[in-house]
Amino acid sequence: MDASCYDVVIVGGGPAGLTAAIYASRSELTTVVLEKGLPGGMMNETFEIENYPGFPKPVTGMELSSAMAEQARRFGAEIKTAAVSSIEKQDECEFMVETDSEKLDAKSVIVATGVERRQYNVPGHDRYSGKGISYCATCDGPLYRGRQVAVVGGGDSAVEEALFLTRFADAVHIIHRRDKLRADPGLAARAAKNDKIKVHWDTVVTEFCGEDLLKSVALKNVKTEEAGSLDVEGCFIFVGFLAKTDFIKVPVARNRLGFIRTGKSMETKTRGLFVCGDIRANLFKQIAVAVGEGATAARGAEVYLEEFHAGTKFENR
Repeated sequence: MDASCYDVVIVGGGPAGLTAAIYASRSELTTVVLEKGLPGGMMNETFEIENYPGFPKPVTGMELSSAMAEQARRFGAEIKTAAVSSIEKQDECEFMVETDSEKLDAKSVIVATGVERRQYNVPGHDRYSGKGISYCATCDGPLYRGRQVAVVGGGDSAVEEALFLTRFADAVHIIHRRDKLRADPGLAARAAKNDKIKVHWDTVVTEFCGEDLLKSVALKNVKTEEAGSLDVEGCFIFVGFLAKTDFIKVPVARNRLGFIRTGKSMETKTRGLFVCGDIRANLFKQIAVAVGEGATAARGAEVYLEEFHAGTKFENR
């Protein structure tokens, strides 16, 4: 499609963005998705998804991502590999979306960029990143068959990946700075029953150690100040996420963590700009929630295009 001005430009191709593309293109809006990586985003890194409706048996993140992208394309949506650097207002065609390769005009924009993993900046991190330190168990877990590994974190991602790593590693050490996991109780119960998993409570990593490759992590108990060391050849980091929204150059409301506040139609302070998925200031960051928000944002954009460009006022509905 060679569109001089798209009806909808969707920034981010995770579950929220792909769902928005399905709904927008099915409504015959000219639609393009801009995703800097593979369609599906972080969903591709999840080995098993067992809580998405319609799949009695677990589905892999890559399978679900591929199916969503194929469905969006079937209705006419374009999916481009591109990193967006700015979204700005303009006199004609409402918005200009600049990427690392081109500039696109849009009548409306849906931002569904998701979040980025928080880096674990302790001594030795940069030296052993990619040499024992990883942020993707699905990608790198098979490399540690028969070895001992650590997982830093205590949320859903950390516990899910720890459980996945037990398929390969002889032992998986969860290092968590609190005395209770923040993960879903069902996940926490599964981890507690798994003989390969040991949790180190109230503990943080103070240094990554080794030679050419990671060999151990230095530990400290945050309550007793007791120091220790753990021999591991792999360490997987899952310590939370960051909202990266600096590329949005138009007015939006953000919470104290940088996530964007919206109305019930996913609309922002800037008319024609909608936000959905994990980048939105919501409490429950799950694929099913992102999908619902993506559909809502697409409908919001459709109503906006119908009403605002017809000279009437867009209303939250």
